[in-house]
Amino acid sequence: MHKVRIAVVGSGPAGLFAADELIRSDNVEIEVDVIDRLPTPYGLVRYGVAPDHPRIKSVIRGFEAILESPSVRFLGNVEYGRDVDLDWLHKHYTAVVFATGASSDRGLGIVGESLEGSIAASELVSFYSGHPDCNFVPEISGNAVAVIGAGNVTLDVARILSKSVDSLATTDMPDSVIDALRRSSVRTVHIVCRRGPEHAKFTTKELRELRDVDDVDVVIDPSDLACVDVEGLPRTAATNMKVFREIAEAPRHRDRKTVYIHFWSKPVAVTGDNRVTGLDIERTEFDSDGALVGTGRCEHLPVSMVIRSVGYRSDPLPGLPFDSVRGVIPNRQGRVVDTDGTARPLTYVSGWLKRGPSGVIGTNRMCSAETVGQVRDDLARVADHLSFSEAGAVDESLRSRGVSVIDYSGWQSINDAEIQRGVDAGKERVKIGDWQTLRSLGLART
Repeated sequence: MHKVRIAVVGSGPAGLFAADELIRSDNVEIEVDVIDRLPTPYGLVRYGVAPDHPRIKSVIRGFEAILESPSVRFLGNVEYGRDVDLDWLHKHYTAVVFATGASSDRGLGIVGESLEGSIAASELVSFYSGHPDCNFVPEISGNAVAVIGAGNVTLDVARILSKSVDSLATTDMPDSVIDALRRSSVRTVHIVCRRGPEHAKFTTKELRELRDVDDVDVVIDPSDLACVDVEGLPRTAATNMKVFREIAEAPRHRDRKTVYIHFWSKPVAVTGDNRVTGLDIERTEFDSDGALVGTGRCEHLPVSMVIRSVGYRSDPLPGLPFDSVRGVIPNRQGRVVDTDGTARPLTYVSGWLKRGPSGVIGTNRMCSAETVGQVRDDLARVADHLSFSEAGAVDESLRSRGVSVIDYSGWQSINDAEIQRGVDAGKERVKIGDWQTLRSLGLART
């Protein structure tokens, strides 16, 4: 049986699912190096799932089993484009799968978007998730904020900003995040959705979690729901409509925080001189051609922060083609293709970098399986010409480049330290969010 070594760049769900599929191959023995610029694995499961969602993070246990396989190595603190490039990868690996995800945010393209207090949801998520790249503490001032978007990240942000800090203090949030949230005076959150309730991308579970937050009223205008016919709607949209109606009919309470969901509303301008003082929104509708248009009916929301949650996009990677319109690496079922349609030899892509930011964690399993299917087919076609690099040769080359690799045992050292911090604080874990400490801990055991 032929033996090959394959690099998977990115240790989030798409990368780890790809690694798992690769080592299950029958016709060739595959060893996988999972390469990540961070000292920590798991990608958005660690740095994108809201800290008050520990059950979703239980998927990490499955990812641990993948990284603990004798056929898989974790090479953290190795950045593509800085420490290694495409030529280096193809020199040391038979094939390369890129799964670096989508971390940049999309803009609104409206007046005032650059004012202080107007931020991307990705920045806030990085902050409350303890991402080491986050170098700012948002000033959550004033009593009202607006969150623009109709996806689960929007619901996460609204829930975190309206939930009691005492309930969040039991999560793995760094102490600096808890302190910032304790200083917050936010009492009102406006969720602004361009389209109607039947078009919202919320999952029902997330919607119910927002509805059920203690001491928070969620408010929906019943007239936004009146004309929606649930017949023919996809299952999730139909179930969401039931929850929306329950919310619209629920009694309101005095002295509670409030989350308003504004459907059929688009942002047209962020107001303020140097800092955000409000958001102008315009009522929308579909015209006779099915295009979403403004109606001219506007409303001003007096808010001190505007958080845009209108989608993520991937960044270009050095040496690879990039579709700047879709924000993905051009590919056919995972095979990277150049602008002329020619497939790059033994170069692949998976996850959001392949298909755009859509789906849930499990969606990446199917996406990665499709990509790995192409890898297997290509390996079979060139079976007589496959090369294999020993792990030691890879490691020596990285050392010669001055790269300090944090392997899985180094990650375990970080993990142990976070758990111990949690024990000291009376909870499961306290996340470490600075590069210096992560690297110091990760390199101590390598």
